[in-house]
Amino acid sequence: MSSCCPTHPPSVATGASAPAVPPAGTARVHLHLHVSDLAISREFYRRFLSAEPVKDRPGYVKFLPGWVPLNLALSAHPGTPGGAVSHVGIEVDGAATVAARVAAAKAAGLRVRVETAVDCCHSNQDKFWVRDPDGIEWEIYAINHDLPETPAAPANACCAPNTVGCVPR
Repeated sequence: MSSCCPTHPPSVATGASAPAVPPAGTARVHLHLHVSDLAISREFYRRFLSAEPVKDRPGYVKFLPGWVPLNLALSAHPGTPGGAVSHVGIEVDGAATVAARVAAAKAAGLRVRVETAVDCCHSNQDKFWVRDPDGIEWEIYAINHDLPETPAAPANACCAPNTVGCVPR
């Protein structure tokens, strides 16, 4: 049986979690949603994606389903309407790919905001941001390493552009 997606062969199409870092030369789409009830959303996406969260922290849940090149992050925002897209992005295999994409974006005349070695979404990342004509923020990023779980980590300080949650090191 062949696979329609070379990064996710049939043996991985069972709903198991994908590798923590995309294989070299591949990427996955990143969506970060603000949700009104994290527990209910966690259960919905666990069932919908047929995958367990790969990261489950206070105020934050991350899914990497093995059958689709997706990185879905959920952040708790109680008291506000859920379902708002925080931002979208593309997770790549390393800092060299981020640098190559920054160069391509600049060569295309896009304004970019580069961040290196920032602590964001419970990991250390190299990334850059662009804003589309309607104001939607896009990031291209690579995870350098996961951060240890700490009780002091703010629940809502994840991944939003221009927030205090992304702390340069």
